[in-house]
Amino acid sequence: MNLVLLGAPGAGKGTQAERIIATYGLAHISTGDILRKAVAHGTPLGLEAKCYMDAGELVPDEVVVGLVKERLQQPDTAKGFILDGFPRTVVQAEELDAALASLGTKIDTAIAIVVDPEIIVARLTSRRTCRACGKITSVSALAEHGTCPACGGEVYQRDDDNEATVRNRLEVYERSTAPLIDYYRSAGVLAEIDGDRPVDVVFGDVKTVLEG
Repeated sequence: MNLVLLGAPGAGKGTQAERIIATYGLAHISTGDILRKAVAHGTPLGLEAKCYMDAGELVPDEVVVGLVKERLQQPDTAKGFILDGFPRTVVQAEELDAALASLGTKIDTAIAIVVDPEIIVARLTSRRTCRACGKITSVSALAEHGTCPACGGEVYQRDDDNEATVRNRLEVYERSTAPLIDYYRSAGVLAEIDGDRPVDVVFGDVKTVLEG
């Protein structure tokens, strides 16, 4: 099975992706990882991507799609894959579909983890990170004296977890990535799942979609 996982920052995509990969043995296709490896190995596409990255510019869609296409031809994708962080726009989704078609495959399911934006704001702004061990926890789960429940270390709020930054990230998502939901709905492969529930309950619905 070939999957795309959609959802706003803080919707819980990462947690569900980990469970899907562990349960179904799918290859984890992360565009960030692909870019870093291609640059490190000095591949033709990696060198092209590096030129844009060194200039502080976004890597063009055709380069990213080319790297994803190369990655999809590796043996570990035989059972299927889950895309992480790609596509981010409808244009990227169209180019991805064309690349997959050239490989004789396609996206089977796009799962959208849906959570009300105000719930996400509350969820992310309540996160605290331990300076010692890096564990992320919520304000409500902190130990009695406000220290890390795992190691007792000092906790802090990351810059990208403040309300202004969170709301900006959600606005960016709505403008560029949310239209993908309509794209995959039109393609007949979309499944929307309520992400404002316990992780196990959400994953239960994910399994129902994938095995149904």
